[in-house]
Amino acid sequence: MLYHPTCERLAQLRLFGMVHALTKQVKTPDLQALTFEDRLGLLVDREFVERQNRQLHNRLRQARLKQAAVAEDIDYRHPRNLDRTLVRRLLAGDWVRARQNVLVTGPTGVGKTYLACALANAACRQGHTALYQRLPRLFEELALARADGRYLKLIATLAKVEVLVLDDWGLALLDDERRRDVLEILNERYQTRSTVVASQLPVAHWHETLGHPTLADAILDRLVHHAHPLALTGESLRKHQPTLTEVSTPE
Repeated sequence: MLYHPTCERLAQLRLFGMVHALTKQVKTPDLQALTFEDRLGLLVDREFVERQNRQLHNRLRQARLKQAAVAEDIDYRHPRNLDRTLVRRLLAGDWVRARQNVLVTGPTGVGKTYLACALANAACRQGHTALYQRLPRLFEELALARADGRYLKLIATLAKVEVLVLDDWGLALLDDERRRDVLEILNERYQTRSTVVASQLPVAHWHETLGHPTLADAILDRLVHHAHPLALTGESLRKHQPTLTEVSTPE
C-alpha cells in the first residue's frame, strides 16, 4: 500500500478523520487481518465522527454561550422549584423541533442563565444552531446596526438562529424603539424558530414592564403562547458555594 501518498491525497481532500484512522490501522497489526470492507468502514466511521465533532465545536463557538453549561451538571438538589421531569423533557429537544419557547424566571442567583445555556448547549449537540444574547447588549448592537445600515441584516441573522437565548429580560423599562426591536425579532421568529428568555421578573409582570399596551400584547402573543415556563424560586445558589478561603483552607 502506498501509505504516504494516500495520506497526502486524503489530506488534500480534507478527509482528516480518514487520515487518522488509516495511520492507526497501519500501526495496529491486528487490524491488518480485517477485510477490505471492514477497514474501509472504520475509515468512514472515523471521518464521520470527526466531522460531527467539528460541526458541534463550530455551533458551540458561534452560540457564544455565557456559561459552559451542560445537562449533566444541572443541580436538582437545591430547593428552587426546578421540575426535573420538565427539564429532562426539554433537554431531549422536542420543543426546538416544535418551534416552541422556554421562559426561565426567578430571583438573582437561582441559575436561570445556566439553565438557558444548558438548553442551548443540548440543542447544539442535537444539530441545531443557537445564540446567546444579553438583551441590554443586543439593544446596543441593534442601535449601531440601525445607524450604519446593518439593521435588516442583523434582524435576518437573529431570525435564522434555531435557538435564541435572550438573557436579562425586563431589567429596565423600554423606549418605543426598543419595544419595536423586540417585536421585530419575535415576529420574524414566531412559529419558525425557538426562543429562550431568562428574566428576574415573573411572566405576569412582563406586560407592565414593556410599557406600551398594544405593543406588549403583540410581543407577548408571539412569545408566551406555546411556551414552557420554568418558574424558579428560592435562595441564590451562590450562597451555598464555598468561598475561596473555604476552598483553600487545609483540613
